[in-house]
Amino acid sequence: MGEMRTVDNPDDPALEPFRDIRERDLVRSGGFIAEGTVVARGLISSPFFRPTALLTLRSRLSGIADIVERMPSDAPVLVTDNAVLDRIAGFAVHRGVLAHGVAREATEPLSLTDRLAGIAAKGGTVVVAVGIANHDNIGAIFRNAAAFGADLVLLDAQCCDPLYRKALRVSVGAVLQVPFVRLAPAQALDALRAAGFRTFALSPQGDPDLSRLERLGPAALFLGTEGEGLPSDLMACMEGVRIDMVPGFDSLNVATSAAIALQRIYSARRGASPA
Repeated sequence: MGEMRTVDNPDDPALEPFRDIRERDLVRSGGFIAEGTVVARGLISSPFFRPTALLTLRSRLSGIADIVERMPSDAPVLVTDNAVLDRIAGFAVHRGVLAHGVAREATEPLSLTDRLAGIAAKGGTVVVAVGIANHDNIGAIFRNAAAFGADLVLLDAQCCDPLYRKALRVSVGAVLQVPFVRLAPAQALDALRAAGFRTFALSPQGDPDLSRLERLGPAALFLGTEGEGLPSDLMACMEGVRIDMVPGFDSLNVATSAAIALQRIYSARRGASPA
């Protein structure tokens, strides 16, 4: 457990990691903020990130004893009141709990090739997000990936930052549990194929319906933006699959589509009937 102390001065240097959170969200420098108890617990248990400090309202202390006890010894626990918290954050922080996090240093980082080989060997799943710039969708995609056992998320350069505070919150901390890598779609496709993955492009024009998939080995699910979808040249290189729906209806929200598709892949891999 880190040192606990009360902070009553909004100019206290210890509060620097939590200052002007909205502006820090935009420039993404000096780590990230986990907002709320659910995301803070996700940060505490993350194999990829670690907390460097915790800031909480006095009134919230009794309800987060487990978080406080699990804070690293070098990560201070700062206790304050609403006026100080709202002033340094730059807005009213209704959840009353903020944790500052950074990436852990990998002792022996695996190359992407080795990582994909390991996932393929166990017949795992990779999610590939292409051009998804909405933080709610990115957060929900990570939540779905975690719920249905995906092993890795690949993001292209146009995807928004999954460590953005809102994306983290929507993911209920799943961004901190499912590893992710930035990679151009064409490179992702080449790397996945080389590792032995079946690559699926999710699209209303795909065929067959995902419910018909059986006896899946390693699989990668490509997700595109709402409206434009995946680039046609990329889709032409993969197996197109769709989610069956009422004739004449265009499509579902990308995060909703990801949830249905990942559940069906998960069920097919386990030999169960899709929901």
